[in-house]
Amino acid sequence: MKATALAAHTPEAVRAALAARGWEADKATFAATGIQPLVVLFEDITETEREALVRWGARGGADILTGDGWALIAAVASRLAPLGRHDRTTADLEGLIPELVRFFTAWADPPRAWRIAGADLGLAEPLLIGILNVTPDSFSDGGRFAPADAALAQAERLKADGAGLIDVGGESTRPGARAVPVPEEIARVVPVIRELLRHGLGPVSVDTRKAAVARAGLDAGAAVVNDVSGLAYDAALAGTVATAGAGLVLMHMRGGPDTMDGLATYRHVAVEVAGELRAAAARAESAGVARGAIAVDPGFGFAKHPEHNWRLLDELATIAGLGYPVVVGPSRKRFLGAATGRPVEDRDRATAAACALAWERGARGFRVHDVALAREALLVARATTLAR
Repeated sequence: MKATALAAHTPEAVRAALAARGWEADKATFAATGIQPLVVLFEDITETEREALVRWGARGGADILTGDGWALIAAVASRLAPLGRHDRTTADLEGLIPELVRFFTAWADPPRAWRIAGADLGLAEPLLIGILNVTPDSFSDGGRFAPADAALAQAERLKADGAGLIDVGGESTRPGARAVPVPEEIARVVPVIRELLRHGLGPVSVDTRKAAVARAGLDAGAAVVNDVSGLAYDAALAGTVATAGAGLVLMHMRGGPDTMDGLATYRHVAVEVAGELRAAAARAESAGVARGAIAVDPGFGFAKHPEHNWRLLDELATIAGLGYPVVVGPSRKRFLGAATGRPVEDRDRATAAACALAWERGARGFRVHDVALAREALLVARATTLAR
């Protein structure tokens, strides 16, 4: 007798074992997906639902842990799937079915494209988003690209290195940064957006939390709005994006640049960030933004201490489980410096490594300063996906 441990962190090891032993390709893939382990946390459930889940788990062979208002169930996907079917569950669990359908849909069929104004951006390969700060006080490159000619030259470098989107920002969001008046922010970003598009360097995103700036950027030709506040700063921004038919990135942040460090308190950071992003996305959809136009960003470095960022990176699949494309922006952040001891100007290698880890956990958009280095790391990470 011979026993061999399979690397079952993805379905591929099981699929390959079945295919090598004569299974047809489609059947092997389906079976491997079905026996992939899942752990699902149910929150805000009633006592009746909790007790019903315990009974269901005992019958279905699932492991279950419960407490007041919550239950955690662990089993392979094929055992959990019947919970989302009216004909396979009990009447006292009917209220869970809509949420379970959403959950299983997001898990089994993640987004394959992100809709922005005038285009769909495919997500089968990493989407590199080049950072172009036209501010005098950015935390890593403050002032370098504020002049229009310098901004244009940097955008050309980012595109040549593989950026699929250029993100233009006119307000620093580093800790303690001052708010920029709307007219000043518009004066910084609009000429740059126009110049980039005039030189064929689109698509372009405007990085702002203000509806008036977003409107000016979209009128200038931007295809995406990247809101670091997740609609918490200016609720009118969602309607502006909806009217333009643009893409929207909702980033997680608590408070603002001057208060966020004091709000970095979490019991379970990944679950709490996912919940707050889900609420922001619901507000966007209620304002008319198409679901397919929304991407979410966990907000590395924003209202999070280093330990929160590392835990969030490791549990990024929780954010991907929301069912929206996931964009990450770890570039040159303080938590990378805390781990490596490198100063802000020497964190691009650490950024590339963080991006590769994020790809493995479900991220598909990567907002970075050094596109070339991140692209190389992501090509390696992508190659493991292609091998599956």
